Amino acid sequence: MTRQWPRFRHPAQVVVAGFATAIAIGTGLLMLPVARSGPGGAGALEALFTSTSAVCVTGLIVVDTPVYWSGFGQAVILGLIQVGGFGIMTFASLLVLLVSHRMGLKTRMTAAAETKTLGLGDVRTVVTGVVKVSLLLEAITALVLVLRFATAYDESWPRAVWLGVFHAVSAFNNAGFALRSDSLMGFVTDPWICLPIALAVIAGGLGFPVLFELRRRLRRPRGWSLHTKIVVWATGVFLLGGTVFITAVEWSNPATLGPLNTPGKLLAGFFQSVMPRTVGFNSVDISQMNPASWLGMDVLMFIGGASAGTAGGIKVTTFAVLAFVIYAEIRGEGAVNIFNRRLHGDLQRQALTVVLLSVAAVATSTMAFMVVTEYSLDQSLFEVISAFATVGLSTGITADLPSGLQLLLITLMFIGRLGPITIASALALRSRDRLYDLPEERPVIG
Repeated sequence: MTRQWPRFRHPAQVVVAGFATAIAIGTGLLMLPVARSGPGGAGALEALFTSTSAVCVTGLIVVDTPVYWSGFGQAVILGLIQVGGFGIMTFASLLVLLVSHRMGLKTRMTAAAETKTLGLGDVRTVVTGVVKVSLLLEAITALVLVLRFATAYDESWPRAVWLGVFHAVSAFNNAGFALRSDSLMGFVTDPWICLPIALAVIAGGLGFPVLFELRRRLRRPRGWSLHTKIVVWATGVFLLGGTVFITAVEWSNPATLGPLNTPGKLLAGFFQSVMPRTVGFNSVDISQMNPASWLGMDVLMFIGGASAGTAGGIKVTTFAVLAFVIYAEIRGEGAVNIFNRRLHGDLQRQALTVVLLSVAAVATSTMAFMVVTEYSLDQSLFEVISAFATVGLSTGITADLPSGLQLLLITLMFIGRLGPITIASALALRSRDRLYDLPEERPVIG
């Protein structure tokens, strides 16, 4: 008899309440006078927007982080980023265990043999593993940044340590908050700043299950689980494709890559290809980029990174599943196969549900922008996808939006951060067998 877990019947309620509580606490702390560098405390909307952006590891801002917030306020933002990153990685990883407990023993054993990523029920291993991996990668990134800030930019050691730690945590958790008003534009050609941050972003976007498996089987790719294979291959394809596309489009743009030498252009193109995975750092002026680059980044932001990671978007696994569904349909195959494994029909429906609901949220919000403001479709769509996919990149219009649209972006960040995960968990835990089938009929398609 399958064991029931009544406390976890609706896990979405637990995680939504937890994140909402963290946002509320962060808002209260940021409204304290000590959190602002100027006189008085921050306004409720500024504090709420910043807290939501930090907890949902987005990076969109309505005030200049290094200017508006004091050291205490910046420390609060850093703490909220860490809490949000830990929460997402831990919850999404534990979801695997939760779903496996709702399966029969035979199915669970089969799933464990196929995935080879997490045990059947060692919750402590998952939680401690997330903490250890996160802190280790953040520490390595911070060490490189601290040394670079102190030796190449004449920062005092205390200041260098603060800059290194803040940017390392922000990068690994895919948050994108920076302590410079121009983000990282001042380091556009510095590989010792850009590359460690980019690598931390990629690592955070891979997700704990993938990092855990790569640590054990890095040299045995044939033994990787299907999830890890999809994530690694899709990540490589999108990074390479994004780098080539952005570099080519912006190569001669005098406001972005044009003034740089060839190595600088390649570094900046790679960096801006990584950031839509979903981080708000930028080493060139996003507002001056070609609209074609915006559209390409829209696609990268919407897809995002891997499940059980700190990246947002619909996730590369969701996109890959639908891509292989289309490929199988074009070939006229009855089953969808990926890397010599057959996909279950439930996964295909779940992927389609996540994508269509995400498209609906983006389309509806973009129309609201077009109705209320005079910004172009390019700018409106970019801002909406950036919020929904918890990216944080902006064409520079966020701070000038009316309060109603800023509240809409807050909602999008919250839904975009938790929506795909909670939808996936609800669908996975809600599966049931129908005792009868209705008569079959085929409507006309196309």
